[in-house]
Amino acid sequence: MEQRQVLITGVGGGIGAAAAAAFHTAGWHVIGVDRNEPDDSVQVDRFELVDIGSSEQIRDLFRRLREETATLHALVNNAAIQVNKPIVETTDDDWELIINTNVRSAFQCIRDAHPLLSACRGAVVNVSSVHAVATSMNVAVYAISKGALVALTRSAALELADDGVRCNAVLPGAIDTKMLRDGLDRRPHPDGAEGNLRLLAQRTPLGFVASAAQIAPSILHLADNEQSAYTTGQTLVVDGGATIRLSTE
Repeated sequence: MEQRQVLITGVGGGIGAAAAAAFHTAGWHVIGVDRNEPDDSVQVDRFELVDIGSSEQIRDLFRRLREETATLHALVNNAAIQVNKPIVETTDDDWELIINTNVRSAFQCIRDAHPLLSACRGAVVNVSSVHAVATSMNVAVYAISKGALVALTRSAALELADDGVRCNAVLPGAIDTKMLRDGLDRRPHPDGAEGNLRLLAQRTPLGFVASAAQIAPSILHLADNEQSAYTTGQTLVVDGGATIRLSTE
């Protein structure tokens, strides 16, 4: 039986590294992509140093892959960047950086990976965010980009269905990653980011902030045709119940 292959963007970050570990444990061949070299703890079988915000570098990546392999069983569009600024202070450069990294790259990866995915009726998982449905102050462009990923998920699911390619999205809530802690560190609290993290856990219905490893199984589930063969165009919110609570409570 052919070993299944997955390509994960942003593999050096919290969710990307956790997803790589989950796929690796499940026996997949993991191709990791990041703009920085990951540390030795990241479990990849092959690493590609690629700035996912560069359309030329993405094009070169998939050209190489198409020359070397005939199939790609799953694509996980996970790479993302966040800029914490109010709308009136957000520059055109900020907009371009976030949209190129978070949205355009996912669009291009789906398009350029299509021959490899369709050859084996593969799957796409876009890592969006609860910011696509409920957001916070000073992250407007990030929220816009994550909402666009949900729209892309639905469009790709429709257009690629005839090729047997499924496309779904995972919408994580607060996950204990460097990106979250950087954001929490900007909020005033006597205990800094740790204090804000405790407050966040208290406000989450399940009472804790998830680790990246607790999100990875949802990504693996949606990527695996044996586990989710009849699921496409869907969004799976994994947020500890945060978005089910009325803001007026």
